[in-house]
Amino acid sequence: MAYADGPDDDQVKRGAPPLDQCSLAATVDLVGDRWSLLIIRSALYGVTRFDELHSGLGMPRTVLSKRLKNLVDGGLMRRRPYKEAGQRTRHQYVLTTKGIDLALPLIALMQWGEKHLAQTTPNAGVFERGKPNAPALKVGLVSDDGRPVELRDAQLLAR
Repeated sequence: MAYADGPDDDQVKRGAPPLDQCSLAATVDLVGDRWSLLIIRSALYGVTRFDELHSGLGMPRTVLSKRLKNLVDGGLMRRRPYKEAGQRTRHQYVLTTKGIDLALPLIALMQWGEKHLAQTTPNAGVFERGKPNAPALKVGLVSDDGRPVELRDAQLLAR
């Protein structure tokens, strides 16, 4: 990876893969706007009903409807009907396996924000289930054999 304060290695191939062959570009197309990421964040915390999402996120209802439709169409969420006594049937929006798999990148973004943007102590974190008093877990790189790999020892390569 290129670092502003790192050595200039002329032997490293320069250039990124074409956007139409880049999985990051495809991901950004699907979930790259603020509202979609915040909807997924809310769903990871267990907020799945339209009215709860609307009040918790403070976004316009029309925008929420459109983003939820895109997330359902993209296979990240599915609609699940529910009915409370005396009320009409409504839908909640639950994450699919594909949507849950976004937890790690979102946790990585959260931890980046805690490191570089936060002005107060974080009020949320990721903890091992059943161990809320243990230190928070950190997102990192791991080799196929389970070894942690430092970011400085990793390299992005176009193949």
